[in-house]
Amino acid sequence: MAQRLTHAQTAPVSASQKPQLARREWKVALIGFGTVGKSVAKILSQDVKSPFALTHIFNRNVGRKKRDGLPARIKWTEDIEDVLGSDADIVIELIGGLDPAGTWIDRALRSGKSVVTANKQLICRRGAGLMKTARDAGRRLEFGASVAGGIPAIIGIQEGLAGDRLFKIAGILNGTCNFILTKMDSSGATFQEALKEAQELGFAEADPTADVDGYDARAKLVILTQAGLHVDVRDEQILTRSISTIDAVDFLYAGDLNCTIRQVSIAQKDTSNGLRLFAAVQPAIIPLTSLMAHVQGSQNLVMATGEYAGRMVFSGYGAGGDPTAVAVISDLYSIARTAGAPSETLPMVPEIADSVSSGFTVPHYVRFVVRDRPGILAETATILAKYQIGIDAVLQKPGFPGTELSFVMTLEACDSAVLQKALTEIARLDFHVKPPLCLPIFSD
Repeated sequence: MAQRLTHAQTAPVSASQKPQLARREWKVALIGFGTVGKSVAKILSQDVKSPFALTHIFNRNVGRKKRDGLPARIKWTEDIEDVLGSDADIVIELIGGLDPAGTWIDRALRSGKSVVTANKQLICRRGAGLMKTARDAGRRLEFGASVAGGIPAIIGIQEGLAGDRLFKIAGILNGTCNFILTKMDSSGATFQEALKEAQELGFAEADPTADVDGYDARAKLVILTQAGLHVDVRDEQILTRSISTIDAVDFLYAGDLNCTIRQVSIAQKDTSNGLRLFAAVQPAIIPLTSLMAHVQGSQNLVMATGEYAGRMVFSGYGAGGDPTAVAVISDLYSIARTAGAPSETLPMVPEIADSVSSGFTVPHYVRFVVRDRPGILAETATILAKYQIGIDAVLQKPGFPGTELSFVMTLEACDSAVLQKALTEIARLDFHVKPPLCLPIFSD
């Protein structure tokens, strides 16, 4: 299958690499002057050959935000009407949150301005509606910086793979989780030890829930599903499982299987019987032959699979002021490059799926922690057989006490939803010390 590895740029592209645009000046207004906003303003102002002129900067308490080195023509304001009522061609939204950002983007589109945003939660929750507003207005809504900001995944999928029919998006979309899991893998650290180090290094928030429980990656998967698979899905429809259930022993068992563990986000479209979507964000067993197994630290990776070109891969660091600003400015160039294009070439409005399920048919890893007694394997196997689930192998590390014995079953390919029913029944048996841990085994 075809494969191309694209590494993210972390600095502005050179003049020779930039797309050739018809010579005109595009007026740009910036909403939000935080870390990314400052990087966007810096890059735009340093590029003397840029076709983009920064005309407005909006921020609360803007007087404290003003800085030297930016063009004198810029109007600094804390009145949003100065931006929405201006003659700016493009508005960049970088304040985040659902409101007022959503209202302002809607108004900007309806007033004839195109919009670039890095607002992950807004595009996740309201992206399909805003994309329809943009299409109806004949304007563009670009959001490449909302997913893996430093990696050109969205623009690569929407433009570079526009001629293909994509049916699968998968990858590692949260750098915090990847840092924690690769730390556990390399050092034998517990989840809590790896999380503490991630917080000390600034990779994890004081409250890491959105990252470790999968909500951040889920929002990004929603956006990728809308942009790449053209399927409108709500975040609450996607199964999400935490990485906090992973123990150091799971990496030992994974090693015996020539595998490792990663938080995997995956969405797959099936049109054989209506429009069905299979999607999930969860820790998974990954063979060492997979590209995902070699994504280290806080890096991200996105894989898009199409009917014709096969699998394309985008990888790199997905956050930071300058890398995210590059994604924002790349979206500016995308808007300028397609100005005046016929409406039928504008991005498609996603379709609503007939069903959304997490029922992937794949092999599975199940780890049990039990009070040892005769008959445990037999009782477990009987219930699995009832659901027509085959056992591939049983693994048991030595050295565990009989009061808290750990062992693993690897199961032949089966429907994840059916397996969950079997595990619910198995969990009622009287020998468990902890609930069984079930991980899908995904390959590329």
